[in-house]
Amino acid sequence: MEEQHPFARFIRILGRGQKGSRSLSQDEALEAMDMILAGQVEPEQLGAFLMLIRVKEETPEEVAGFVRAVRRTIQLPGNIPALDLDWSSYAGKRRHLPWFLLSVLLLADNGIKVFMHGLKGRKDNRIYTPPALEFLGLPLCDSLAEAATRLETENFAYVNLERISPRLQQIIDLREILGLRSPVHTVSRMLNPFQAPYQMQGIFHPGYLEIHQGAALCLEQPHMAVIKGDGGEIEATPDSGCRILSVHEGHTEEEEWPPLLTSRELKPKTLDLEILPQLWRGTIEHKYGAAAVINTLAVTLHMMRKQTRRDDAIAMATAWWQDRSRDLI
Repeated sequence: MEEQHPFARFIRILGRGQKGSRSLSQDEALEAMDMILAGQVEPEQLGAFLMLIRVKEETPEEVAGFVRAVRRTIQLPGNIPALDLDWSSYAGKRRHLPWFLLSVLLLADNGIKVFMHGLKGRKDNRIYTPPALEFLGLPLCDSLAEAATRLETENFAYVNLERISPRLQQIIDLREILGLRSPVHTVSRMLNPFQAPYQMQGIFHPGYLEIHQGAALCLEQPHMAVIKGDGGEIEATPDSGCRILSVHEGHTEEEEWPPLLTSRELKPKTLDLEILPQLWRGTIEHKYGAAAVINTLAVTLHMMRKQTRRDDAIAMATAWWQDRSRDLI
């Protein structure tokens, strides 16, 4: 009898049927991802593994185990920056412009060091963060080492996932073959490679709010907030309520913020990136855009404990917006 492949036991755990299957423990998830990252699985096994987890949805423990495994493979520079906030950007925007980028600029403008990571984008109709940043004149970093150096002198740096974990990027690229997103999308968002004390998360499907919150607990993340953001990015839509799940020093919180605007805004017919710098410089007015920037910033300030009440966070975010350095972009 042929000896079974070592990775087969993980597929067996997940795929024994409705009554016999179960989720992986955090240690099992770590071991499975170790094998995947080391190239010790067959392509058929990887596809089956990803889709079995996709069907049942990943658990917080699985996500935490996967993240821990990936972190062990990331080559960190010797000069780890003393940054404040980790910000993931993996979804892209298709209904509205990426207003959240102006929220991040406001954070940097006020001395908060932000590290952003994400995808370079797919061939679809979305606006992804890398080309948007380049349009705004903000260079992308080619490595974590370059990001660390830039964060020492500036308050913002961005690196594509392929520069952090090429293997994770390869697995994400399987979406074109499998036809579905995989758990790696959740894992990538949670990476926080420099392990910043504060972390913002954005998801599209509401069911993932609890998964991100639970994974942050498992990973002992000091402070984290996750929202259902516009398009799946970290952007608190100003014309609808915002449910915020957070983690603070080992305990969880949940809040529901009311809309910042009194009426719903129609989706614009076209998305013109030129509007972003125009709004920042004050050469145009854009009610929805300014409200999205302020609302997203307020949620972040609240997570960072700059303000503990929603109204005070909105007031602080509004003041930062009014006092912004208009020549920054």
